[in-house]
Amino acid sequence: MAKLSFLAGLAAGYVLGAKAGQKRYQQIKAQADRVWGSEPVQARVDTVKQAVKEQAPVVAAKLGDAAKTAGASARERFTGEDLPETLHRGTDGRLHADTTGFGPGPGKLP
Repeated sequence: MAKLSFLAGLAAGYVLGAKAGQKRYQQIKAQADRVWGSEPVQARVDTVKQAVKEQAPVVAAKLGDAAKTAGASARERFTGEDLPETLHRGTDGRLHADTTGFGPGPGKLP
C-alpha cells in the first residue's frame, strides 16, 4: 500500500511540476523574445553583422595562411625522418642502406 501511495504522489508531482515548468518556460521565452526584438538589441545586431561582413575577407586570408603554415609544418614533421647515417631514402621513396663499412659487405648476407 505504501508503494502505491508513493507512486500516486510521484505521478501527481510530476504532472503538476510539468505544468508549472511549462508555464515558467513560456514566460522566460516570451521575455527573451521581447528583449531580442527590442530596437537597441537589433541595432547592435546590425552593427555586428556589418563588422563581420567587412572583416570576413581578412579573417579568411589569415585562416588560409595559418592552414598553409600548419600543412607545411605537418608535412615537414612526417617526411623529415631522423634516420641513422647508414640509411637514406632514395628518389624512389624507399629506404636504402649504405653498406660501405657496415656488416659483412654486399653480397655476403644470407
